[in-house]
Amino acid sequence: MPEIDTLKSTIKACMLDQYGTVVDMQGGLTKIATPYLKAKGWTGNPNSFVTWWRRTHFENSMIDALLHREHTPYREIGFRAVDQVLNRAGIEHTDEEVRDLVAEIEKLECFPEVPAALAKLQTRYQLVVLSNGDPDMLEAAKRYHKVPFDRVISVAEANSFKPHVATYTKAAELIGLPMEQVLFVANHAFDVIGAKAAGMKTAFINRRERPFERTPYQPDITVRTMQDLADLIA
Repeated sequence: MPEIDTLKSTIKACMLDQYGTVVDMQGGLTKIATPYLKAKGWTGNPNSFVTWWRRTHFENSMIDALLHREHTPYREIGFRAVDQVLNRAGIEHTDEEVRDLVAEIEKLECFPEVPAALAKLQTRYQLVVLSNGDPDMLEAAKRYHKVPFDRVISVAEANSFKPHVATYTKAAELIGLPMEQVLFVANHAFDVIGAKAAGMKTAFINRRERPFERTPYQPDITVRTMQDLADLIA
């Protein structure tokens, strides 16, 4: 494919979202939340609980990014989100329990195909993470995902959550590459749109096989898994 060959000749780095793209956030948090919710006597669907948790977190982080004032740490956004969802579900809880649930994000493991796929990509490209996570959370996560990234960047460096344009431009600046030489890889449409609007090339890992929304910022590559991406461009 000529367009893929052109992309391969241009790209110098693959920059990846971590939560939900490299590590299985929905599956991992559902596994953790299930025994906690059962112990609380809650009879709802743990997967739905985690979906509410993640959606509330996303909403709060987008508000924080739009305000673009002092950056609120990811861990604090997570605390507010879990506390809110537990309150809405009518589940009595302590602040310590909320902090413990949020801390589990640091322990999430990779999707099964990701380590081998990233190793293959790393033979050709610089491999970088750009995550909404706090620096210490991302550092702690290394022992669980075990991927030897060339660099891990927190959006705290840019004082805003993705998809604010400042996050992508700051990350490219930190690795010393022009925007068009970075392929941003994400499982989330908002992240792909943000990176593409900022000037990066983009790859959408469409694990759930959902249509991409109507936007002028379409991904340059759409694949089902990280292995598919590695097979295509490595």
